[in-house]
Amino acid sequence: MAAVGATVPLSFHLPRNPSLLFRAVGDCFIVFRPLHVRVSARQPARRRPTAVCVVLKEAVEENEDYASMEDSREGKINEREHEVRILPDRRTAERIARKESERRTYLIAAVMSSVGITSMAIASVYYRFSWQMEGGEIPMTEMFGTFALSVGAAVGMEFWARWAHRALWHASLWHMHQSHHRPRDGPFELNDVFAIINAVPAISLMAYGFFNRGLVPGLCFGAGLGITLFGMAYMFVHDGLVHRRFPVGPVANVPYLRRVASAHQIHHMDKFDGVPYGLFLGPKELEEVGGLEELEKEISRRNKLNNNSNLGRS
Repeated sequence: MAAVGATVPLSFHLPRNPSLLFRAVGDCFIVFRPLHVRVSARQPARRRPTAVCVVLKEAVEENEDYASMEDSREGKINEREHEVRILPDRRTAERIARKESERRTYLIAAVMSSVGITSMAIASVYYRFSWQMEGGEIPMTEMFGTFALSVGAAVGMEFWARWAHRALWHASLWHMHQSHHRPRDGPFELNDVFAIINAVPAISLMAYGFFNRGLVPGLCFGAGLGITLFGMAYMFVHDGLVHRRFPVGPVANVPYLRRVASAHQIHHMDKFDGVPYGLFLGPKELEEVGGLEELEKEISRRNKLNNNSNLGRS
């Protein structure tokens, strides 16, 4: 005789089967079911009883219909997951607090650097052109060259970043860049060094253009200004919008920037050999390799996460 133990709620109903025999033993119902076993070809089949022990237990939810033991098990699992979400353990609470502290630290660094760089850029542009116009003659060629190259440098930095990302960061400089593709421990990562490296030529070009007159210094000043503008935009979109290292406010509501964020997230999935390697033209790169369908899926996924996050805060 084989016995199997199972736990069911009080609302469980035993089937009405005339071939089943029941016997109550303590808190357990013993269900006997005859099992026909043929011993040999000459001897007829004999009935060998099997028993199933059904232990009665209070239902988790009185109004829920437990049609099977599998449904009961899934219901308990969902209840435990719900309790975990409502009452996180100490380790989860500590991890959330640590992440919030990291976000605040990086936010302070981002705001200070942004305000400082923006203030210096505005002041240098103002003083340079006011200094150029002291003699009464406006150097239109130099001014046009400065502004034109500032726009050109900002756009060109996207193509430079794409090439460097593919040919350097994912190649010879991977030992530094891999910190960006792994879970971050702390507010900063080794990959942040690249931002400082790009700031060095920008500051040098702007300093040379600020302290010297002429077309060439004006072009250098514009190039440094364009690199600076690209770096600030990159920080807000890449670090803030994509990787959520600090809140970006209304920037997250720009439709195209949402596509940019989703495209860069696909880069971290390694689904198209790392494409896209650029940032602001990332959706275009995915289109070239046939990744628009995957991009739309990622956009929908991120929108659902944002909506759930907003509902949780309200």
